[in-house]
Amino acid sequence: MTVPEIGAPRRRTEDTRLLTGRTRWTENLTPAGTLHMAFLRSPHAHAKLTRVDTSQAATHPGVVAVFSGADLADEQGSLPCAWIVTDDMKHPDHPPMGVHEVRYVGEPVACVVARDRYTAVDALEKIDVDYEPLPAVVDMEAAVAEGADLVHHDLGTNKSYTWVYENGDVEAALRDAPVVIEREYVQQRLIPSAMEPRSVLCVPEGDEFTLYSATQIPHILRLMLAVVTGIAEHRLRVVAPDVGGGFGSKLQVYGEEVIALLLARRLGRPVKWTETRSEGNMTVHHGRDQIQRLTLAAERDGRIRGLKVDLLADMGAYLMIVTPGIPLLGAFMFNGIYKMDAYSFTCTGVFTTKTPTDAYRGAGRPEATYAIERLMDELANELGIDPIEVRRRNWIAHEEFPYETIAGLTYDSGNYEAATDKALELFEYDKLRAEQADRRDRRDPVQLGIGVSTFTEMCGLAPSRVLGSLSYGAGGWEHASVRVLPTGKVEVITGSSPHGQGHETAWAQIAADRLGVPFEDVRVLHGDTVIAPKGMDTYGSRSLAVGGVALSAACGKVVEKARTVAAHLLEAAEQDLEFRDGRFSVRGVHEEGTTLQEVAQAAFTAHDLPDGLEPSLDADATFDPDNFSFPHGTHLCAAEVDTETGMVKLRKYVAVDDVGKVVNPLIVEGQVHGGLAQGIAQALFEEAVYDADGNLTTTTLADYLVPSAADLPTFTTDRTETPATSNPLGVKGVGEAGTIASTPAVVNAIVDALRPHGVRDVPMPCTPERVWRALRGEAGAR
Repeated sequence: MTVPEIGAPRRRTEDTRLLTGRTRWTENLTPAGTLHMAFLRSPHAHAKLTRVDTSQAATHPGVVAVFSGADLADEQGSLPCAWIVTDDMKHPDHPPMGVHEVRYVGEPVACVVARDRYTAVDALEKIDVDYEPLPAVVDMEAAVAEGADLVHHDLGTNKSYTWVYENGDVEAALRDAPVVIEREYVQQRLIPSAMEPRSVLCVPEGDEFTLYSATQIPHILRLMLAVVTGIAEHRLRVVAPDVGGGFGSKLQVYGEEVIALLLARRLGRPVKWTETRSEGNMTVHHGRDQIQRLTLAAERDGRIRGLKVDLLADMGAYLMIVTPGIPLLGAFMFNGIYKMDAYSFTCTGVFTTKTPTDAYRGAGRPEATYAIERLMDELANELGIDPIEVRRRNWIAHEEFPYETIAGLTYDSGNYEAATDKALELFEYDKLRAEQADRRDRRDPVQLGIGVSTFTEMCGLAPSRVLGSLSYGAGGWEHASVRVLPTGKVEVITGSSPHGQGHETAWAQIAADRLGVPFEDVRVLHGDTVIAPKGMDTYGSRSLAVGGVALSAACGKVVEKARTVAAHLLEAAEQDLEFRDGRFSVRGVHEEGTTLQEVAQAAFTAHDLPDGLEPSLDADATFDPDNFSFPHGTHLCAAEVDTETGMVKLRKYVAVDDVGKVVNPLIVEGQVHGGLAQGIAQALFEEAVYDADGNLTTTTLADYLVPSAADLPTFTTDRTETPATSNPLGVKGVGEAGTIASTPAVVNAIVDALRPHGVRDVPMPCTPERVWRALRGEAGAR
């Protein structure tokens, strides 16, 4: 009996090349004759373009061509938005390069194409642009006020849409409620900061084009490039080589990709562009940026009556591919793991003269989890009961699953009690509470706070019918193919496109288990629309729960086809054969039989196959689940807060997650650690800051603090396992769990430490200055 691969802690095979740099990043690719692009970007948050003179730049030595937005106006089209969330949503044109007006600092207005990137950058200084400055619109609340300056004058408003969801009578729930908690929280704007900057290379090949891009979405990008440029889709090939991180920032169709394609077509030569880090901080889409107004009604025993949510969500200057839908993903998660009688959610999307926002790790769900988990701590404080206890009184009990929530989702499985009990034990909760009480009694200047976050999330972004009901512009299925080669080796082709998640290892483990072949005999291919022509790509923790399940189904089809061949070779009935450890045998006669490799050879030679059977051992499968998957967990954080300096030190962090069936625990551990780093970074370190004129003041990593390992505590992680019922593998997503759960755990810990000083909130990021100001009654100071 072979040892199962699923569940085995295999080290990632792809790391050998990724960590040593012996791989293909887009920036590594420079075909003969490549030209390099550089973009001139607006220094104004809002201005009319009255003149763009490129004549002097065109004469610069080494420059091949220079283009303004006006030069490409007839062919560059408008960047797509695939999520029209309401019938009356305001959706302005979004040219890849500005033609008449610019609406955020960093919006491109011209580009230089030269023989090398340094020449292209130097020539930018010779482009002469006249701007007529217009008022910047930076503050969301001011943007929706009467008489506000407009980002898009032709729209007549800065409101893109208002989206409403209601279930139950919220006003009745609030009316005469014994306990009403009203709070306003700000989700600060974040910059995704992937390790690999964006990069694109377009190679013309006659009337066909191959575009290499550091993208999460090669299949979606191919389709959208065809729509935007009018180039026939079957003439486009998109390749995502090894991609160094994305976190949603590369779930996008960027103007630089469109321009690279157009100029490669126009010039007949490869065209390449790679951003600098500062350039990327200005122009990669940003994340979060919400103002949350929240009202929670409860009984005196802590039972929640109802929840009312009113959001302002900053769209930035334009709607990018899923910009308007991101805050709406949170609409289904503000209730968290809790039962309640009524729920109301209203979101207004607001245009500002800032970089557009879009998906960032968790995409709407971290914002929702933060709100409800902060409110649960506020409720516990109001009632004078333990934060864990108030959660126990409201969460869905394990015997109640499947459970239809107040937000209209059906949670298929979960056990919040088990995850919480394990977390409390690992955390030594009672011991830390005792220490906290002692410090408070001693008036220790360094106070101890304990933060709780019990969460769930909707992920495996997939059910096509559900996405259709939300007016999303695509489906959520995923595709996989399996080829058993004549020698018995296996090629797996997946439509999910990794950018650091470990697909090549995990997918090989799934195939090895299902086919009974050695792990080393499986190769995983991905990220190329020619090699893997079908797919919906990677985001929303969907790869395993959708793409991995499609692969498992394709393997099952291969086994069934092989069974037919094996039955013919063994002169037995198919129903009498069993398949175990890669070998077909007649039940009860295990010493005889034939291996999958032998069947593959027989299928290849085709000398003796059943009549009508095609001579191959290949199969395809597409999976479209009926429901999301719902991982959950309990995260506990102990923070020491110096009340004299405002300094916060995370002393202990415990995360117990339930992600269903685990394929590779090492990969799960890595995903949780990475997610925790990003969630903690939002709580303590990161913020994209604009001044009143719309200038981004955090354009470098000297100004925008991305934490290193030295800034973070040692994590204690563990798991419980409640298999999903929405897919045959029982798997759930894990890529975003750490990010979703950790931010409220950390902020709850900080506020818990400061409650004896009258503090009930510290705006994120909770820097020493903000903590210090909160202690002095300036909690609203940003």
